[in-house]
Formats: sequence, C-alpha cells, structure tokens
Amino acid sequence: MEIGIYTFADVGIHPITKKVVTPKERIPNLIEEIELADQVGLDVFAIGEHHRPDYAVSAPSVVLGAAAVKTKQIKLSSAVTVLSSDDPVRVFQQFSTIDLLSGGRAEIMAGRGSFIESFPLFGYDLKDYDELFSEKLEMLLQLNENEFITWKGKHTQTINNRGVYPRPYQNKLPIWIAVGGTPESIVRAAEHGLPMALAIIGGTPTGFVPHIQLYRDVYKKAGYDINKLQLSINSHTYIADDSQQAADEFFPPYAEVMTRIGKERGWPPASRQQFDASLSPKGSLLVGSPQQVIDKILYEHELFGHTRFLAQMSLGALPHNKMMHAIELLGTKVAPAIRKYTISKKE
Repeated sequence: MEIGIYTFADVGIHPITKKVVTPKERIPNLIEEIELADQVGLDVFAIGEHHRPDYAVSAPSVVLGAAAVKTKQIKLSSAVTVLSSDDPVRVFQQFSTIDLLSGGRAEIMAGRGSFIESFPLFGYDLKDYDELFSEKLEMLLQLNENEFITWKGKHTQTINNRGVYPRPYQNKLPIWIAVGGTPESIVRAAEHGLPMALAIIGGTPTGFVPHIQLYRDVYKKAGYDINKLQLSINSHTYIADDSQQAADEFFPPYAEVMTRIGKERGWPPASRQQFDASLSPKGSLLVGSPQQVIDKILYEHELFGHTRFLAQMSLGALPHNKMMHAIELLGTKVAPAIRKYTISKKE
C-alpha cells in the first residue's frame, strides 16, 4: 500500500495560542513539508485547490512544480483539481510540465470540488455543476490519450485537430477521480476504469463499505481487470509520540476548521466529546500514537482493500513543527509497518 499526505495548505489563527499563519509563512513551510515527506520515504504528496481566504493554495500546479525540483522520489498530485471550473487543456499542460520537471512523478486527482467559490470566479453557472465535470473529464482523458485532439464542446472550446504540448514524461498522466461518497461520482470513476480516491471525514468507515463495493462491482462489470483496481482512502490524521498528546494537539485546530465550515453547511459545532468518540478503533479519525494509526489503517484495509492511504494532517493553524514531526512519524514508523503487513499478506 502507498502511504502519503494531502493538504489544503490552511491558514488562520490557532484557537489556543493565537498564532497567526499567513500565506507568506504557509507556502514556504509547505515546501519544507513536501521535502521531508520525500526524505522519509512517503509515496505521495497531494495539494488541494481552493479559492477562499482560509487556504493558501489556489494553484496547486505552481506549488507542485516547485516541489518537483526539490524532491527525488515522491509522487506529486493535486487533491483536488477542480476540473469543473478549469480548462482541461491548461490542466493537462500544467501537469505535463510538472511531470517533466519531476522525471515522471506527476498525477492529477480530479474532482467536482467541495466548495463553490471557483464557479462564479471563473464565470460558470452552478446549475451546470455535474455537466461541466462530466464534459471536462472526457476532454482531459482524450488529451491524455492523444497528441492531437478534435473536440466539439458545449461547456468547453471546440478544437479541430490541434496538438497539445508539452507531452508528459510518462506515457500518460495518472488521473484519479476524487469522490466524497456521491454514487454518481463513484459510478463515473468505475465506468472509466479510473483510480478512485474516497474522502472519509465523518461517520464511521463501515458506512462507506457499500460505496467501495459499488465501485468494485461497476468497475468489474465495465470489463476492467479487478486486479488492477486502484483505490485511495483519504482521512483526517495526526500522529504524535503518544495518544493523549496527539488528541490534545490536533483537536483545537481541527475543531476550529470543522466548526467554521459547519456554519456554512448547517453542521453543529465540533465538540471534544464527538472528537474523542471518532478516535475509537472503529471511528473515522486516525489520530494517536504511531501504533494506533497503524492499527486503524490496517482495520480500514480489511474493510476496503485499498491500495493507497492519504493523511490530511495540517488542518487549520496547526504549528509547522508539529506537522513536521507528524510527517516524520508517518514516514519512519507507520508507513514501514503498513508496507510490511500488506506485502506479507500478498505473499
């Protein structure tokens, strides 16, 4: 199993210390985090796209391009590229460039986006939310397959036998579909035979088993080799030297973020009681000592049989030094144990 990290590059004010994290600070810190993740042997680092004041990255490809020349082994992905409000030609060109800079380590994780700010910002209508993604995904897939493209668009441009450059270092860019649990999105990923990343940020992992079964069933029915299926589980995660320390360090910025977003979406404020309940062996939060996080990843692996796990650790104004230590523990303690178990299970 691949083990990695994804981040939205949060900025803000720590609710306890009142330390302010600005974009000027967050972006250089993010590059340091990616470098460390590479050095400790993690497999993937993915960066999200947002167009809000509480996140520092609106252009993941720029940051990933910078990371490409600072790293040697780690795969570099978006998490996600909001394809619905972007131009597939430019997305392909940007990630092909990252691929060339990195020697073949770029990926695209495409999604419809969990926030809507990019739609009015780039002149799109929310009523076309699903149509935009569906059409642009088809266009991106064709660009990935063919140097020259002829395309008649409804929400996209019409192209008559034009070449799109540069081509990537790899034969084709890996393109993943990121979903939050919507059945239509799961079916779309499976019918295209594309790798799927499922975000679990609430509830219990067992509640997502039917989603994974749907993906596997449709993937197989569509005629793809089930042995080549790739599945990522993406979850809120934090690791410290012991469980109490991990919970106490992670809860304040986690609660601030979840409460703030919850106000927009009608969720109740995040409580410590609810948080602690999610830390249980079968809860959705992977927060604790290295062994506790190992145990929970393996528990989820029994449920899902996934091939990749991505940890979202840098929520809110989490201190940079705490994040760096968590990355070190993920790479040196957690990842080796997971790889050892999954390799031995295959054998």
